Amino acid sequence: MSANELYFRTATDLARAIRAKELSAVEVMEAHLAQIDRVNPTVNAVVTLDPALARAGAKAADDAIARGDKVGPLHGLPVAHKDLVETKGIRTTKGSPLFKDFVPDFNALIIDRLQGAGAVTIGKTNTPEFGAGSQTFNPVFGATLNPYDTTKTCGGSSGGAAVALACGMIPIADGSDTGGSLRNPANFCNIVGFRPSPGRVPVWPNSMAWFPISVKGPMARTVQDVALLLQALAGPDPRSPIANREPGSVFARPLDRDFQGTRIAWSRDLGSFPVDPRVTAVIDRQRSTFETLGCIVEEGEPNFSDADEVFKILRAWAFELGYTDLIASHRDQIKETVIWNAEEGQKLTGPQLSRAELKRTQLYHRVREFMEHYEYLILPVSQVPPFPVTQEYITEINGVAMETYIDWMKSCYFITVTGLPAISVPCGFTSEGLPVGVQIVGRHEDDFGVLQLAYAFQEATGFWQQHPAVAMKQ
Repeated sequence: MSANELYFRTATDLARAIRAKELSAVEVMEAHLAQIDRVNPTVNAVVTLDPALARAGAKAADDAIARGDKVGPLHGLPVAHKDLVETKGIRTTKGSPLFKDFVPDFNALIIDRLQGAGAVTIGKTNTPEFGAGSQTFNPVFGATLNPYDTTKTCGGSSGGAAVALACGMIPIADGSDTGGSLRNPANFCNIVGFRPSPGRVPVWPNSMAWFPISVKGPMARTVQDVALLLQALAGPDPRSPIANREPGSVFARPLDRDFQGTRIAWSRDLGSFPVDPRVTAVIDRQRSTFETLGCIVEEGEPNFSDADEVFKILRAWAFELGYTDLIASHRDQIKETVIWNAEEGQKLTGPQLSRAELKRTQLYHRVREFMEHYEYLILPVSQVPPFPVTQEYITEINGVAMETYIDWMKSCYFITVTGLPAISVPCGFTSEGLPVGVQIVGRHEDDFGVLQLAYAFQEATGFWQQHPAVAMKQ
């Protein structure tokens, strides 16, 4: 079996083959390490790599199989973690010069769950400084490049993870999402990124344990592999007071479903923001796919009034808490957008926060009532296709000026405010060959239902099988 066949096989298939002793974890690891060695210098996705740790972990995985030990669903699979997440014994820089030599002495909960399910840690993936902004670059490691066009951005903030997956460097990855950081890079890199419901994947450490805006979640090349990851990641933990009580095993169920008569709301712009026509054209071409699946597709969207205001207030509040002290002592080593967002948080008043909570509650109920009629909402993931990697963020779309560095991501962060589960699934390519994803949003806490429709769409289209040329062995 060639290495090429190994590093683009699905995580689900690799895990099965390792358990069945058709493949060794060492073989799988060596194939992925070779792919990293060959492709990563071009795209800069994996920023910290520990081959010795990776090989030792793979050997230990094989030894466990040989002993007949009971193993987890991710047993023997290589994984690299987002460089925001504390990983014991491995440099975790957060993309900041202030943490360029920081080596944690503990694991974040998501790392413990991945490793506890048998995944083998190999290193870290690139992210923007402190994860701020949907464009992956920082002063420690530089920019991560889009593998479909290395002059373009891969998105962010889980950009390194998305590129590593797209290029066959790892079969699974973890990420996080506040305003689109799991969905946007997946959309830009032709992979799958799932923002689960708040509490579905419990978060620890977390200075804002009740805060539902930021979540951790899975990324992979297929919907099945995302479901596989959730078997390990989901489930309650006492350190997360908003943790969902359902066990991860609910995601081991078959994803097949009959969608005959299922009502879907189709929205090009949630009624309020500009979308590049290249994105609209790609997604519109797939409306008939949902209809072929049996869905009743009707144009419409809930009233998203106040979503922009609510998100920006809650984001600024979190930035104020997270970065004000660092800015006071190291302002000259922190990027301007982080400083601006934290200072916006400093300006907030109690009445502003209380009104934001009131408006968020009102929005939730408007969306809830809308989703009683429609089981799913379909819309773009990002309002633009991948843009030049030398451009920090989008400043205008269709002649409409963006007010801040995050405004071009309203298509994601409006959904964030609702708390609904949302996924980005490969949907096709622009005429320039740039990936475009479609965003599928489900009802409150219906994470499994979102995966079912995403899986049906994936199987009907097969766009995920189109790998970037830079990752293919010549």
